[in-house]
Amino acid sequence: MTLQDIVPGQTCIIKAIRTNNLRKRIIDMGLIIGTQVYVKKTAPLGDPVEIIVRGYSLTLRKAEARTILVERLDTE
Repeated sequence: MTLQDIVPGQTCIIKAIRTNNLRKRIIDMGLIIGTQVYVKKTAPLGDPVEIIVRGYSLTLRKAEARTILVERLDTE
C-alpha cells in the first residue's frame, strides 16, 4: 500500500521509500521510515494530497505519494 492509497481522515506509518531521485527531497521534508502521517485532504482530482507530518502541513503530488510505502493504522 502506498501513501496515495490512504483516504482523507486516515493515519499511516511510513515503511519504505521506493524512489532514488526523489528520496533526498522526501527525507528532507521529514518523511522518514517510522514517521506517522495523517492524510488531511486531497484535491478534487486526487492530486495533490495534503498530509500532516510532525505537526505541520505538507502537500505532495500523487506521483510522490505513490513512491512512499505505508501501513495504515486503525484509529477506531
